[in-house]
Amino acid sequence: MNFSTKLHETAKYSGSKIAYCFMDQSSTYAELNQAITQFASGMEKLGIKKGDHIALLLDNSPQFVISLHGAFRLGATVIPINPIYTADEIGYILDNGDVKAVVALKSLIPLLEQKQTLMPKVEQYVYVDTDQKTEDSDSLSNYSNLKSKLRSFTSLLASGNLDFQEPEIHGDDVAIILYTSGTTGKPKGAMLTHKNLYCNAMDVSHDLKMTSDDRIITVLPMFHVFSLTDCLNAPILSGATILIVPKFSPREIFRLGKKYKPTVFFGVPTMYNFLYQFPEGNPEDLESLRFCFSGGASLPVSLLRNFEEKFNVVILEGYGLSEASPTTTFNPLDRERKPGSIGTSITNVENKIVNEFGEEVPVGEVGELIVRGPNVMKGYYKMPEETKRAIKDGWLYTGDLARMDEDGYFYIVDRKKDMIIVGGYNVYPREVEEVFYHHPDIVEAAVFGVPDPNRGEAVVAYVVTKDPLITVEQLHAYSKEHLAKYKLPSVIEIIEELPKSGTGKILRRALKEQLVEKVAL
Repeated sequence: MNFSTKLHETAKYSGSKIAYCFMDQSSTYAELNQAITQFASGMEKLGIKKGDHIALLLDNSPQFVISLHGAFRLGATVIPINPIYTADEIGYILDNGDVKAVVALKSLIPLLEQKQTLMPKVEQYVYVDTDQKTEDSDSLSNYSNLKSKLRSFTSLLASGNLDFQEPEIHGDDVAIILYTSGTTGKPKGAMLTHKNLYCNAMDVSHDLKMTSDDRIITVLPMFHVFSLTDCLNAPILSGATILIVPKFSPREIFRLGKKYKPTVFFGVPTMYNFLYQFPEGNPEDLESLRFCFSGGASLPVSLLRNFEEKFNVVILEGYGLSEASPTTTFNPLDRERKPGSIGTSITNVENKIVNEFGEEVPVGEVGELIVRGPNVMKGYYKMPEETKRAIKDGWLYTGDLARMDEDGYFYIVDRKKDMIIVGGYNVYPREVEEVFYHHPDIVEAAVFGVPDPNRGEAVVAYVVTKDPLITVEQLHAYSKEHLAKYKLPSVIEIIEELPKSGTGKILRRALKEQLVEKVAL
């Protein structure tokens, strides 16, 4: 079984079921399945075949869903890219990823035209216009260098045939290459197979008890693997309805809650923070939710408790990474939920904690989290040495420090590379951040280490407050009450907003770079 076969099956037996709603417009599974076939056929007519690479530079939209699964049906490999990346970042991925066709927002075509001489492998460009009324009427003459290679998404679908002959798809065929943002160097392309993605989506759907009655709020960016598996593929395998949200807005989430009665919400900690802080948020608008799910970064326990108390809904915290398709653990629905824990291993996936020699450590001890299962990537694209370092004896080494309790629940301590060593003592940024999150006037916090000539490293904290009168001196005094001396931040900065990635993950590295520039000045 693969995604294409499953969608054919759903379209046949539950074709009238609503597959997605977008901007208050809905489409059935029969209509979605037809559009997917038209996309695959249209791409084939442009010379794109099984094994070719198609990049998606799109926001959350029906076109993303159709392009993703249309490429799967064609047997092509999808490379999702954050559409807000710079020209250089996009150009690197398109070139390194050997991309042959691009499906992009129309607003990005000028940028792609500028770079197209450096990307000779790209043969076709398909643009998506958010204003469908003007898509086909606009002249292509503005993009003279791309004119012969450029066409609209609407015309591509119109050119496709419903009698498209699908190629045979094997489980080991690469379905997606996800470029992960490493802490150093260029991003690496994690190759995820059809088996990787299908198994992980099926196991997530099974463990979260998703059914065709579920309505999933899909606001996480679709180009990110968290959204791809948990918000798109798992619901599609369940025949559920996807409520597509173009961009996160607390007001829009509450509106959708009131109108569509969603049953599941997937988000990252910053989203829960904004929803909790939103002054017009009515708990009754979210009363249809049977659970919420948090991933992407550690959720402060204080925020978890406050959110659950206000909205009377449980948040299940989980864990995953691009190289594992991504989900490996989450707090189970049918057993105890432990705040602060990323839960237990999901169905068919093994997790364990090991020392620097790859030996499993005793319960409660901190070590590196490693993962094994049908969800683990095939490897990094064109990077065999990096693949060997990441996968050893079938186990994926995550680079995250964690511990496991006596009940098999895992707890992320911190990123292995983010750990701060102060005078020989280990300081985990999350531990210090948790202290700040317990302060009633602190909205967000980010902690990292910087070089220190006397102690090796020093702790630095950046915080966002809701009290404009609070002082750095008061925060230093507060931290002294709750932290051991070696864990105390040497520097505390109060700023208006923390930098975040496209998925809402706080970017510690960006803050560190800002601090370095500030000191240099």
